[in-house]
Amino acid sequence: MAELIKQAYLLTASAEVVGAAGTGDVLIDNGKIAAIAPSLTDMPDNIEVIDGRGQFLGPGLIDLYSQSGEPGNESRETRESLRQSASAGGFTSVGLLPNAQVVTDSVEAIAAIETGNRLSATQTQLLPWAAMTLGAQGAQLTELVELVDAGALGFTDGLPLNNKVLLRRLLEYAQPLQKPLAFWPCERQIAGDGIAREGANALRLGLAGVSAIAETTALATLLEYIVEVPVPIHIMRVSTARSVELLRQAKSRNLPVSASVTWHHLLFDTKDLEQYNPNLRHDPPLGNPTDRQALIEGVVDGVIDAIAIDHSPYTYEEKTVAFDAAPPGAIGLELALPLLWQAFVAKAENQTGNQHIPVPGTQWRPSQLWQALSTKPAQCLGLTPGKLEVGAAAELTLFDPRFHWEVTTETLQSLAFNTPWANQKIQGKVSRVWSQSTVSSN
Repeated sequence: MAELIKQAYLLTASAEVVGAAGTGDVLIDNGKIAAIAPSLTDMPDNIEVIDGRGQFLGPGLIDLYSQSGEPGNESRETRESLRQSASAGGFTSVGLLPNAQVVTDSVEAIAAIETGNRLSATQTQLLPWAAMTLGAQGAQLTELVELVDAGALGFTDGLPLNNKVLLRRLLEYAQPLQKPLAFWPCERQIAGDGIAREGANALRLGLAGVSAIAETTALATLLEYIVEVPVPIHIMRVSTARSVELLRQAKSRNLPVSASVTWHHLLFDTKDLEQYNPNLRHDPPLGNPTDRQALIEGVVDGVIDAIAIDHSPYTYEEKTVAFDAAPPGAIGLELALPLLWQAFVAKAENQTGNQHIPVPGTQWRPSQLWQALSTKPAQCLGLTPGKLEVGAAAELTLFDPRFHWEVTTETLQSLAFNTPWANQKIQGKVSRVWSQSTVSSN
């Protein structure tokens, strides 16, 4: 059945298809966008009409990297529950990190993910990152060509790669494959056993510090390597102000590098660790306030290309421990868009009252946030960005920023509940997602 979305705010570059208020109608037929106009009339009687007033319609969101527990830790998250969670959050594609209990380092492991995509009733696609090294152990390269032929999105261990000899060899071998290489810059020997970003707040709270040098030393090394071997690389999990500076310098030299920050690092910093909430334990750790501000500015000016979710599910028992004993990471696929929207797009008086949501110094345009979660992640992955234009595939997300709801185990599709917003009321929710010629309502 064809569907007509009426009078939604359209996040499109084409001014001709929207009215004076930025709203318009969109006709979807047979999985494609058939028409866009300020107003569409004379539609057939059997068409489904969707009231888009007050809602925002844009290309489907794409997450660069997240993880499930499957295989091996399905009590945390299965691949199917990850798909459902992603769809509920507006994501039509999710890059699946390889470092599960059984590492995605073989053709068979890639094939199992692709088979799950085909069989799933949830049409959000999991795009499999293949491990760079066997077992993600950083000692021996995987069979890169075979993994590309099997359908690997690109290569990352999802962990720091500190073997510099192997790093050089990887860049040389990967050069002709034209697939993204994603690196997490972190020198583990420098980071040591730290659990919070080094600074006044970590010292005051008695938390072992992680120096920013642990990140910047590794990043500077990566950038020097791609001067010698100019292979496009993606920098994951940027978390410090100095890293933003290094990336700005690299881009001014036209080095082939893109970068992403995880959404939690835009909303929190070390001031938020007062209650020692284990759901705020991350790796890399939350930055100091100056780091967070630099990261926000980096997204605005394009030095940081995209925002990643880095959905990291854990069981209740794993996270209900002391801060220093908690595994790092939190879920986010269903929460990122509404919470980022409230922090950076909505006016301050429309905040939910949640103390963890900062009031930013600069208000973003809706399209800025949307591009950082959709178009730009696609570009980082070497994928064709989704478009809200006639003839394009209907890979779309409809978002209602007015909708109030409570974050509970019943309202989330994820099996995991490790989030600092647990049992809190938030504003904004995805109402529909179109993907792979299907539609899902939330």
